[in-house]
Amino acid sequence: MSSPNEQLEPTPFELAPQSEPNTVEAKSPPNWVLPALAGLALLALLVVFWLPAQVDESTSGNTPEPNVTVAEPTADASPASSPRAEPAGPEVSPWSDAQAAKLRKEAQDVLQELLDLQFGLEERGAERWADETYPQALETAKTGDELYRQRQYVEAKASYQQALAQLQAINDSIPSVVDAQLELARSGLEESKVDQVRDALELATLVEPENAALPNLQQRASVMEPLLALLNQAADSEAMGDLGTAVEDLQGAVALDGEHQRAAAELARVSQAQLDMQFNDAMSDGYSALDEGRYSQARNAFQEAAKLRPGSSEAGSALQEVAVAQQANRLTSLKQQGDSLEQSEQWQQAVEAYQSALETDSSLLFAVEGLKRSQFRARIDKQFRGAMLQPERLSDVAVAEATEKLLQQAKTISPRGPVLAEQISTLEVLLQQANTLVPVTLRSDGDTEVIIYKIARLGKFEQQQLTLRPGTYRIRGSRVGSRDVLHTFTVSHSGNVPAIDVRCTEQIL
Repeated sequence: MSSPNEQLEPTPFELAPQSEPNTVEAKSPPNWVLPALAGLALLALLVVFWLPAQVDESTSGNTPEPNVTVAEPTADASPASSPRAEPAGPEVSPWSDAQAAKLRKEAQDVLQELLDLQFGLEERGAERWADETYPQALETAKTGDELYRQRQYVEAKASYQQALAQLQAINDSIPSVVDAQLELARSGLEESKVDQVRDALELATLVEPENAALPNLQQRASVMEPLLALLNQAADSEAMGDLGTAVEDLQGAVALDGEHQRAAAELARVSQAQLDMQFNDAMSDGYSALDEGRYSQARNAFQEAAKLRPGSSEAGSALQEVAVAQQANRLTSLKQQGDSLEQSEQWQQAVEAYQSALETDSSLLFAVEGLKRSQFRARIDKQFRGAMLQPERLSDVAVAEATEKLLQQAKTISPRGPVLAEQISTLEVLLQQANTLVPVTLRSDGDTEVIIYKIARLGKFEQQQLTLRPGTYRIRGSRVGSRDVLHTFTVSHSGNVPAIDVRCTEQIL
């Protein structure tokens, strides 16, 4: 194999000998073949020697080198380093120049990628948040610049690649850096650290301005100071025992920043404290009303307590106490009422009172006995009052006998109240009067049929005398060919009833 610096020589090109045909004579080549072969040989020389130098110059002239000044080759450069261009002269190898141009192009490509990433990181303020690794990466890139100036392209490319890897690691750390700053902002919002929130949001905006969490945090930061003022006001109000105002201030704070955990926690705590205070006040009011027998107010207070703390066993037990106490009080009241009504001999009202008590508890002994006693006396009272209001009904023997029987029962009652005693006395007189027979004289013409309703059919007579009980009677006379007559007369227990004339005198035409 030839040395890389040796002059490449084209291989002599000879035509292969032609075999002579036995029957056909060989033809000479066309005239254009030899000029074509000479042109191809010239083209090969141009590709080998002239084209690499042109590519080297073109590449070095078009590739940006923002941070590197390419140094000219020096005489003391180590031959063990990367291939480098030699001074022009008869001993310069075109192949070496081509190799150097290729390596320089590779180093420049890495450098270009490095510079793009560096510019991006500078825009994101990497010198502020990568204060150790970022300068190290720049130093590594500067080392590559020095090697590049010495035309040690392989080593320069390696340094550029190392610096690129360092910057890439910094670039990859952006999400964690932003997350850390966002967390600092959040913790600062909760801990009321205004400066920490401001600095963290400023840096996070610089590093990643398009982060989706920034608008929300910036909005929260904008209301941080009024929110802190409300928190302080709430603390002062709570210290003074004004929990209602404290709750209002905390509600205002939560309205400003619904994600502020401390404000939400304080609102929950103070609201619960206010609820507990209201519950205790309602229970206290309820028991005060219960002790004083104000059952309606007690029930309302305990119901309010149950609304404040749903499912509270304390409120439920208190409501049961109210129900029991009110029931006991009502039963006591009904018992007292029944006794009072019996004393005043208002027996029907007493019956109603005892029935109301039994509707509450059917096993109440006082109500069972009182009802039995009152119902008997109410029946006697009702019948006696009816007889006294309509004494004429006693003219009916059946009514008089029933009343007499009831009167005998009433006389056995002891003790006997003034009302009953008066009723017995009055009825005895009325019964005596009702049982007195009074003589009554009836006159007729002997042709008229006479009937006394509910007493007897008397037939035809001219005069007849009867004995009747006091009362009102109806008598009818009827005769063939004459109009009937009807008379009503009253018989008094005092007697002296005028004679009653019953005859039909009006003929029917």
